[in-house]
Order: sequence, then structure tokens, then C-alpha cells
Amino acid sequence: MSTTTDARAQFTHMKDGTAEDWHTIAASFGDFAQSLPDRIMNHLTLLEGDFGGFQVDRMTHCLQTATLAHRDGKDEEYVVCALLHDIGDTLGTYNHADVAAVLLEPFVSEANHWMVKHHAIFQGYYFFHHLGMDRNLRDNFLDHPHYKRTLEFVSKYDSPAFDPEAETLPLSYFAPMVRRVFAKPRKSLYKAAMEE
Repeated sequence: MSTTTDARAQFTHMKDGTAEDWHTIAASFGDFAQSLPDRIMNHLTLLEGDFGGFQVDRMTHCLQTATLAHRDGKDEEYVVCALLHDIGDTLGTYNHADVAAVLLEPFVSEANHWMVKHHAIFQGYYFFHHLGMDRNLRDNFLDHPHYKRTLEFVSKYDSPAFDPEAETLPLSYFAPMVRRVFAKPRKSLYKAAMEE
């Protein structure tokens, strides 16, 4: 059985795949999965130069959010969530928080996943009413165990991170953290295959 990246399965329809085909694919998957942190950081840089009407571009906002969380002593996983919370802006114009949450889900705790997935609703407290929306949508989650965590994330790190004068650590500072958090999934359909 070959495990080189040039090896390819022989089928053209999945129903015809053999064990050898799927071992070839699994080997390729493992190699591809190892480069995930680099692909994520490359995608994050697409936010550079996109101001969206804010004082800072979206990349700077993400870096500032992570910087604030890091300087406040949050753990590495939390800081990476802060860094990537808006990575979905490029493709999820109407659901950016969902996009970020899906990327993070296999690698982070349920609490951090929930926080990222719901941060946009909590952030809406600051501006929904200016757009004719209900600013208190977050109150639908008052009894949720991660409500206070998400409220803290939005109020202490996400919402104040639009300041051109604020400390902004570079992506290179956070890169080792991203690599460690994305080194191995906690939960995934493919986790077993990656551990072989």
C-alpha cells in the first residue's frame, strides 16, 4: 500500500472503492490535515485591508481581540478562538460566527465553540437597536451555561478591538498557538483515521 501524496485511489464512484483505495485516501488525508493551521492562517490574512466601515481592518480586529484575551491571561485555546472568531467574514457574510465555529469545533472545548458560534448575537447588543433590530436577542440564552463566558468575550475582547492605537500583536506571535490548538482534533469523524 502506497502512502505517497502522488498515490491515488482507482475508483470513479465511491461504491467501487476498495480497502487499498481507502488506505491511500486516508494517508493523503493525514498529510493534508497536518497543513490545516497554515491554511487557516493564510485564510485569515484575506481579512487584511478589508475595513468594512470600521476604524481598523478585519485582520487587525482579529489580532487585537486575541491580543486583549492573551494580555488578560486567557489560555491558548481561548486566545486562538479570539483570533479566529471573525475568520468567517470572507465567506459567511450573513453567518460569519457559524463559519468560525465550524472550523474550531473539532479542536476546542464545547464552551469555546459555543462562545464563538454565538458571539455575533451577543455583540448585537451594541448595535442591533440602531438598525431596527432587537438588541436583547442574547437574552434568549440567559440560562445557558456559556452565557456569561460569551458575554465576557464580547464585552472585554471583541467589542473594544477596533482601536487603531491599541496594541496589536502580529499573526506570527499567535502562529505557534494556532499550530498547537489545531495539531490534533478532540472530536471528529476522521479522528480515528488520523491516529493510525
